[in-house]
Amino acid sequence: MKKLLAIFSLLSLMGCSSISLVENWKNPDIVIFNANKVLLVGMTQSTETRENFESLLLKEFTSRNVEAMRSVDVFDLTLTNSKKTEKELDAVEQSLLEKDFDAILLTKITGSENREKFMKSINRWENHRSRFNDDYLEHQGIYYDDNYYEKFTVYHAETTLYCICEGKERAMIWRGIIDITDPNNIEKAINDYVKLVIVAMEDQDLVFTSQIE
Repeated sequence: MKKLLAIFSLLSLMGCSSISLVENWKNPDIVIFNANKVLLVGMTQSTETRENFESLLLKEFTSRNVEAMRSVDVFDLTLTNSKKTEKELDAVEQSLLEKDFDAILLTKITGSENREKFMKSINRWENHRSRFNDDYLEHQGIYYDDNYYEKFTVYHAETTLYCICEGKERAMIWRGIIDITDPNNIEKAINDYVKLVIVAMEDQDLVFTSQIE
């Protein structure tokens, strides 16, 4: 794996930005991952924040000639307003395959997590036991549960790339853990977050091919 110099350079340009990459995991069996059509999902109760975040991601994908769509343009409203079962999520995933999607980029704010719990998560990822459905089912309360969040000064966010390729194992390809420290300017925080995610993916030849030598 490369040394992620591009990420550190970006962080230095951000100066006093509240965004920082704290953990980075890539499926060891994957060297380069190409996707033809990617679904961009931002899990949040705020429709405006979700639209802004997914729109910024879409702009970055489009500028790199990668086809992508926002979840706000794909998901039925009934999907995000109540709890869904694994069977219902399987049907959603199948419908995405029928629409020629082969990857999902899922972002969510999970709160805070201690080191021991994170290392247990790493072990699960290494054993390739994490799928989009599992992730969505565990955190779907983000959309509709008003008590999902406590008040945090550090927001612990995760962006995960999943393969849903037909005929292949539907598994996690990459996950970045990013901390957002007490953001006062939400618009700037979202913009910085998107830039960091894109550079991290480029650096590891995930969807985008790195242009940095």
